[in-house]
Amino acid sequence: MNKSYEVEYCNLELRFERRDIQNLIRDLIKEGYSLYWRETEDSFIVSIRTDDHMTKLRFQQTQEGYKLIGDYRIHDARLAEWMEKLIGDTKGHAIVKRFRDQQILVENILFGEVIRMVEISGFEQRILYQKESTPTRESLNALYMSTEGEQRIEATERKIDESLDLLNEAIKAGDTERVEECKKVLENLRFELVRLEK
Repeated sequence: MNKSYEVEYCNLELRFERRDIQNLIRDLIKEGYSLYWRETEDSFIVSIRTDDHMTKLRFQQTQEGYKLIGDYRIHDARLAEWMEKLIGDTKGHAIVKRFRDQQILVENILFGEVIRMVEISGFEQRILYQKESTPTRESLNALYMSTEGEQRIEATERKIDESLDLLNEAIKAGDTERVEECKKVLENLRFELVRLEK
């Protein structure tokens, strides 16, 4: 991980749910950052203070949840590391520019993976890395629009809720055999949910 004190994140697109944003706020506070947040009808804005700079992250509300979008220039090494971990964890898209002396290192990230890395020195450009086969626009759209994984997660979560209700009924009835059966079912569903969310 490059710890440059000046990193620019362009064309960011990371997807979140509301609880993910709340977890991010909690984690940043734990890391010792001074921040505040506000919510509007269509967005959630988190402002993070680092020394002499203020970074405002704008999460735009969508039908599925929230998207972190826009361009951000970060001058704090720890915050830059945190942002890159976020891009990887959410399998997001971004163009990352790292400024070093007289050079700029540009990384194109797609679904959390670097697909191209270019070093720019003055007017010269040198490709340091390029993924062998880049996906076509059609395959990207199909992958991006695919909801099968989300539907399976939702179905598993519903089954967990139903099994918890059954477990509660069995506990109230004092039926130890049914309690054990419900626990086994819940354990299997928990493993399934973890597998799906990876």
